[in-house]
Amino acid sequence: MRIAAVSGSLRSASSNASLLRAVALLAPDDDVVFIDLALPWFNPDLDEDEPPPVIAELRTTLRACDAIVLSSPEYAHGVPGVLKNFLDWLVSDGLLVDKKVALLNASPRSKFAHAQIAETLRTMSWNVVLEADVNLSGRKLDAEGIAADAELASIVRGALQSLRDAQ
Repeated sequence: MRIAAVSGSLRSASSNASLLRAVALLAPDDDVVFIDLALPWFNPDLDEDEPPPVIAELRTTLRACDAIVLSSPEYAHGVPGVLKNFLDWLVSDGLLVDKKVALLNASPRSKFAHAQIAETLRTMSWNVVLEADVNLSGRKLDAEGIAADAELASIVRGALQSLRDAQ
């Protein structure tokens, strides 16, 4: 399975990014592609005949993936701007309809944004297969630590299995 990993955080030490790197460690037979959210700001005027090259490449990469695993922090009870910008660039691309996605929530404090992301993806007609809480709060685990933790690894493996089993 080819999986796009999307972190809603740009922080280098992000627990969400660590969680997605753990996905790659726990899915050694899968091809995990990390998506860079350093994108131009969404502007519908730029998304007409030919989008910016970075957006065309992003869409091509996502279309080639079987599924997406997304993990994001919450800022002021909302979706981080970079993640919303990413999603805005994908609204007009009907080729992502029914794309399988698993939402992994790294913090129990991130309930508002998590629900908003799920609602946005459903509005875009993506197939939200699973919403799972992976509580990393206060644990300061890197990807290897997450993959080595039996409980956390079980949640991640379950998310991957849900994506494989989804129609």
